[in-house]
Amino acid sequence: MHLIKNMITHLGTIFRRDSHKMSADRLDVVIFGATGFTGNCAVEKSVEFLSKVKWGIAGRNQSKLEGVRERIGTKVSKDLSEIPIIIADVGDEESLKKMAEQAKVVVNCCGPYRHFGEAVVKACIAAGTHHVDVSGEPQYMERMQLEYDEAAREAGVYVVSACGFDSIPADLGTLFHERHFEGVVNSVETYLVAKSTGPGASLHYGTWESAIYGLAHANELRSLRSKLFKERLPSMKPSLKNRPIFHRAPVVRNAVCLPFLGSDRSVVMRSQRFLFETQKKRPVQVRTYMSVGTYFTALLFILAGAIFSLFTRFSLGRRLLLDYPKLFSFGFASHEGPSEEKMKNTKFTMWFQGAGWPEALAEGEDQYADPPTKKLVTKVSGTDFGYGNTAACILLCATTILKEHSKMPGKGGVLAPGAAFGKTSLIDELNKNDVFTFEVVSAKEDSQN
Repeated sequence: MHLIKNMITHLGTIFRRDSHKMSADRLDVVIFGATGFTGNCAVEKSVEFLSKVKWGIAGRNQSKLEGVRERIGTKVSKDLSEIPIIIADVGDEESLKKMAEQAKVVVNCCGPYRHFGEAVVKACIAAGTHHVDVSGEPQYMERMQLEYDEAAREAGVYVVSACGFDSIPADLGTLFHERHFEGVVNSVETYLVAKSTGPGASLHYGTWESAIYGLAHANELRSLRSKLFKERLPSMKPSLKNRPIFHRAPVVRNAVCLPFLGSDRSVVMRSQRFLFETQKKRPVQVRTYMSVGTYFTALLFILAGAIFSLFTRFSLGRRLLLDYPKLFSFGFASHEGPSEEKMKNTKFTMWFQGAGWPEALAEGEDQYADPPTKKLVTKVSGTDFGYGNTAACILLCATTILKEHSKMPGKGGVLAPGAAFGKTSLIDELNKNDVFTFEVVSAKEDSQN
C-alpha cells in the first residue's frame, strides 16, 4: 500500500510539473456518473453554471450518456450534442486515469462513495486533477484524508467532499457565523428545519444505500479518527454540552428537536481542526439538531431510527433495507427518487445559534474568565436542496477551484469544504445564484453576565 501511494505521489508530481502544457487540451470540468440521479441533476445545472467553461460528461455506457445529453438538451431547449462524452468505469483503473487526464476538475457523482469513491480519488491525484464530490459519508471522507492527503498535497490537487447539502450549509454556515460575529465564537448549535410537500419519495435509492452502509460501519470511525487525529483539540471553556434528546428550541419557534445524526458535525469539526492547526484559530464547539415539530413526531422518528439502525447491523437486515426501500422508509425513499414537483416543493432552513465574547483574549491568556456575553443567530436556507441545488453547489465548488485556487490553502490536500473554500467567494456565489442563502438574523450582547 505504501508503495502504491508513493507511485501515485510521483505520478501526480509529474502531472503537476506538466500541467501548464496539458491544461489547454483539458476540459475544465468533467461530470463523472452523469447517468445517475444526482449526475442527471448536475448535467442539467451545468447548462447554467458551466456556461463559461469547457465541460464534458463521463460514465460507463455510451448510449446512456448520449441519452442524458439528448434528454437534458431537449428539456432546457439547448443543443448539447457537442458536449464531449468520456467512457470511464470505476472497475477499470485505466479508464479512470484517461478520464482524469482529460479534466482540470472531476465532479464525482458516482456513489455510494464508500464503494466507488476511492478509485476516482486515486486516479485524479495521479493525473494532477482536482476532485469534488457530494459524499455525506464520514468514514469515506476521513479515510480519504488519512490515506491520500499527503499524496494530494504533493500532486497539487484539491480533493474536497461534502460539496452539496451535506455539508456546505453547515460548514460554510459556521464560517459565515464567525465572520459576522464581531468577536470570538465559543459555540454554535445548528437546527435543521426541512419541509417537503406533495406525494412520493423524498430520497433517491443511492442516498438511502449510502445511509445504510454508513450506519452499518459507523464503528470504524473511532479507530479511523485515532489515526487521523493523533492529538486532541484543546479543551474549550465553557464546554458545549449535548442537549436532552427531546428538547424545545426558541430559535425554531419552540418546536421539539432531536440530535441530527448526519455528517454535518464531523465535516464542520474537520474544518475547525484544520483552521486551528494551520492558523491557531480557536476552534468553535458545534452541536447539530433537527426540528421535528411535536413529541409524537419525535417518537416516530426515534422508532423508525431504531428499526433502521437495528437492521443495518446484520446482513439480512441490510438486504431487506436495500431490497425494499419504500417499505422500510415508510415511502420516504425509492429507486425512482423524488419527482421534479417534489424537489421544487422541498425547502430547508438551518439556524445557527452562537455564543461567545465581543473581544479577543488578552495576550498570554488562553481561557476566558467570564461566561459568553454575546449571542448571534444566523441562518442558511434554500429549496430543492437534496438534489437540484446540491448539483448547483458542487458545480460552483468546481468553478471556484478553477478561478480561485490561489485563495485556497497550500497547494492541495484532502479537505472539508470550509477549510478549502473559506477564503474564496463561494458563499457570495451561492447567495448570488440563489443556491443557498446565508443571512444574519439577530445579534445580542448580555450586559448582566
